[in-house]
Amino acid sequence: MPTDSVVHQLAIRVSNRLRDERLMLVTAESCTGGMVATAITDISGSSGWFERGFVTYSNQAKSEMIGVPADMIEKFGAVSEQVARAMAEGALRNSRAQVSLSITGVAGPGGGTETKPVGMVSFGWSNRLHTSVETKIFKGDREQIRVQAAAHALRGVLALLDEREH
Repeated sequence: MPTDSVVHQLAIRVSNRLRDERLMLVTAESCTGGMVATAITDISGSSGWFERGFVTYSNQAKSEMIGVPADMIEKFGAVSEQVARAMAEGALRNSRAQVSLSITGVAGPGGGTETKPVGMVSFGWSNRLHTSVETKIFKGDREQIRVQAAAHALRGVLALLDEREH
């Protein structure tokens, strides 16, 4: 299970790749509440590759800050691949970054349902040409779920950057 130190090491790897490729990252986080942005900005010099972070915890914030359509949230729910895609693409539209990640999920301990249990997290990654999404179900307490989600989101950025090379 990833720890804060794993998240920090992944953030360093992401920072090195973005710096080398002269790209900027924007984040749109819900259930992680800015955890990825914190890991990134803990690294000296992050202003060279981190453009901004949106913490869009409420549905209203998702709509107002990054343009996720309210009817999409109503139709699919905030924890969905559709909303994760809209968050990643909306973060790019509302920034000068070239790469984005989004995280929306149920960190618990409450809030889960039969179809969207505690630990379910949807992710989005975009580079203006391509957006990918994925949903994972993590086990553990609230903090463990959030750390696992942050680590997975950063791994997804590395995968997106690898795709650009092929």
